[in-house]
Amino acid sequence: MAEKKQIYNAVYADGSYGKVTLGKLINKGGASGKIYLVEGRPESVVKIFHHTEKSASNRQKLQAMLLNKPNFQPVEANGTEYIQIAWPEAILDDERGFCVGYMMPLINMDAAVSLDHLMQKAIRKKLSLSEKYAYRIFAAYNVASMVTALHKCGHYIIDLKPSNLSVYKENMLVAVVDCDGFSIKGEKTRYPAEFISEEYICPEGMTKSCEEMGEEQDLFALAVIIFRLLNNGIHPFSGVPKDASAPMLTIQERIEKYHYAYGLWPDKYQYPHPYSIHEYFNKDTLELFERAFTKGGRRPTAYEWQEHLWKLMHGLKQCKNNPNHVYFTSKGCGLCSVESKFSKDLSVIKKQKSDPEKIRGIEVSRLSTEKVREEKEQQHANDVKMQRIFYGAGIFYLLFFALFYKMLLPLKPLLQKAGLGLQFLFIIGFLAGIGNLLKKYGSLFKPLKNKIISDMLLVYALIWMLITLVLVNDLPRNLFELAPEF
Repeated sequence: MAEKKQIYNAVYADGSYGKVTLGKLINKGGASGKIYLVEGRPESVVKIFHHTEKSASNRQKLQAMLLNKPNFQPVEANGTEYIQIAWPEAILDDERGFCVGYMMPLINMDAAVSLDHLMQKAIRKKLSLSEKYAYRIFAAYNVASMVTALHKCGHYIIDLKPSNLSVYKENMLVAVVDCDGFSIKGEKTRYPAEFISEEYICPEGMTKSCEEMGEEQDLFALAVIIFRLLNNGIHPFSGVPKDASAPMLTIQERIEKYHYAYGLWPDKYQYPHPYSIHEYFNKDTLELFERAFTKGGRRPTAYEWQEHLWKLMHGLKQCKNNPNHVYFTSKGCGLCSVESKFSKDLSVIKKQKSDPEKIRGIEVSRLSTEKVREEKEQQHANDVKMQRIFYGAGIFYLLFFALFYKMLLPLKPLLQKAGLGLQFLFIIGFLAGIGNLLKKYGSLFKPLKNKIISDMLLVYALIWMLITLVLVNDLPRNLFELAPEF
């Protein structure tokens, strides 16, 4: 037996009625409802709410949407029509007269991607999205245009964030769904939004409910999205904390405290992200962001952003090094600068990973039991070797100075002729040389690390050199004989 098809009554903006037959379920939807195709109308889909308890309030909000539709028309490009906003076209009632959902134009989400995916290079590469920076500027322009159209009608998105927006992959035109979740202006009242997301809540909105939020919330979130699109996905309130010991604040906590690190004045809490290109933005762009994110500033309207981004798009300079890059001012290409810095930092990281890991200067690979035992045995053998060298050198040292006079005896006439003064200078210089040798190589031998032993060796050399001086010059054996007799 064939399954009975579900048919609903459709109520259009002009008050006319029609019948709508549900087709295939294409999306189980989020918190509010499921999405179905419509039989005989391939250009439309319907959203059926999960619950009908809010039938009356849902109907009132949808009626306000039908009567106050934003002027954001479909765009035709290369023979294809691109629907940019899934605004309600008709209210759906069941046989009991309950509002169960609404009909809206079909947006081909297979041809679109979440705006989030446009922000990160790795995701763009994975999804085969274009790397052209100009496309991201154009996407920002389209988002600003969409928000402008809504604000002209008095509607606010409130939960405005990249994951709630999509763009067509081919041309970066915006694609917006779930419009029934917006804050909608009615003829006599406002129908509030129900959701809001952290990291996009304006500072003053932290103490407000969704019902109390309006245009200022949209303007803040829009500025955040534009900043991220222009600055390689970097959030304007992210950065590197200046004090590593300070508590780590979340992005929303930084927003609440106005910790904007990319403005005209340094932020007290954090430095800018190391790969930010904000310094390459033109002055007008930086001033708009300054107004959007600093305390007391008058946030730019969506229309101001739309106009500014239009001017940016028509004043871009083509980068000579990379065809995907464009830049704004005579400062040059910020994308090239950041890519160069990233490449250098990556090389340093790779080198650090390739270098042996050390603990207190010792390679971790050398800390195994076998390695420690092997090095201890090697050190012991080296100590024994150095000890033997020390004893051999010590015996040679003692004999050398004990026989110093014998070695100089053939030079006795020459030394006497040179005189005592030069001989004293020779002794001083010779002793200084010995002292330097002991200082330089003493650390190789454990006994010489003891200063008393090294001093004794110097005194030993001095005594024998003085004895040699006396003998070579035939000085009186008793030096007191040099004293005059009285």
